[in-house]
Amino acid sequence: MIMMRQAFLVFLVILAFTVQAETDDVRRQNKAATVIQLEINGAIGPATSDYISRNLDKAAEESAVCVIFRMDTPGGLDTSMRDIIKKIIASPVPVVTYVAPGGARAASAGTYILYASHIAAMAPGTNLGAATPVQMPGMGDSGDEKEDKEAKGAKKEKGISDPMAAKAVNDAVAYIRGLAQMRGRNADWAEQAVRTAASIPAEEALTKRVIDLVAADQADLLKQLHGRKINVLGQERILLTDGAVIKKIGLDWRGELLSVITNPNIAYLLMLIGIYGLIFEFANPGSVVPGTIGGICLLLALFAFQLLPINYAGMALILLGIALMAAEAFIPGIGVLGFGGLLAFIVGSVILIDTDQPGFGINPAIIGAVALSSAAFFILALGLLFKSRQVPIVSGREELIGATGVALEDFTDLGMIRIHSEIWRARSDSPISKKQKVTVTGLDGLILLVGPIKEESE
Repeated sequence: MIMMRQAFLVFLVILAFTVQAETDDVRRQNKAATVIQLEINGAIGPATSDYISRNLDKAAEESAVCVIFRMDTPGGLDTSMRDIIKKIIASPVPVVTYVAPGGARAASAGTYILYASHIAAMAPGTNLGAATPVQMPGMGDSGDEKEDKEAKGAKKEKGISDPMAAKAVNDAVAYIRGLAQMRGRNADWAEQAVRTAASIPAEEALTKRVIDLVAADQADLLKQLHGRKINVLGQERILLTDGAVIKKIGLDWRGELLSVITNPNIAYLLMLIGIYGLIFEFANPGSVVPGTIGGICLLLALFAFQLLPINYAGMALILLGIALMAAEAFIPGIGVLGFGGLLAFIVGSVILIDTDQPGFGINPAIIGAVALSSAAFFILALGLLFKSRQVPIVSGREELIGATGVALEDFTDLGMIRIHSEIWRARSDSPISKKQKVTVTGLDGLILLVGPIKEESE
């Protein structure tokens, strides 16, 4: 009897563990039925990198079945692109990059991200490619190129004449070929996209094994993803997307703020507002408001600049230009300092952002407007301000110093004088005669210190 009871208890324990395991499996399946969708629209920059990084971590915490990047981008910064790719490669959650809607593109940096993703998908009417690193002087004309390796080798020797350009291009080629080999995609075409800026439409990309699938819409994408085997961090995984719920996550306030201040035009204006605010504060100590606003704007600008590819020579030229234009106000001359300062300011502003990527240049109209207004402010406004400080004082006690008056009586120490139609008590170390002209040499409280003016005899 005792043996039967023990056997029954063991059976109950085993049954409880089995039910618990099945419950856990159901819960995991329910959690896995979530697909997170992130948007990559416009130029890829620090805000995009931060947005992707934080939400990939969130997807891992929520055990999402996969993350979909819905992409339409002309490219972006190399540093931001590489940060995103590092997060994709290290992500425990599969990443599907979907170039959509029709008419969208995954150009330049977008091509690298597409190659790095676990699944690369495109909508009909989209394209990818043009992945040559920009700002590459000395890139020669490649001419017609055959697809065999011999023609490619000839192009490599002939197409890039500048050593620095060749270094950057070869680095980009090695990078994208590594991504292609990791995901089992067409590495040769990836190299063409870098060396010759080749582009390809969705259907042809599928034929050449550049991407994994073409999906008409999101529903079609989930349908094609269901049951697909992929390798995630060395482990084979099967995507179960049938009936999955798509959770769209957009930019939060932090991402929006980062997106605004890392816009080169905004960062440029913030820097100038900060500099001018501090100049106002130093010129008028105690104003508080200009210094406070200037300090906040300058700190925001510096935060943005440490995320952007900044040319420090450009920054130095801007500061030199401001200093020279300010010096023109102090040392008015023929305008050499003012003209030199304006020229340095414009050149520094043009080369401040060290990239030619679309969406990351400073608008020339903004540079022109700010340069002219800065020149006018420093040369005219500050010039008038400092000249006004040199004008003789026309009111107050200080104005009496050096003024001329007339003695109303004879006195040797204290007496009365008239000055500016006012009668004042005066003290003199020399004898003063009535109606003699005197000059004010100082003040002792309300008593004027005077000295006689000797009249020249004819």
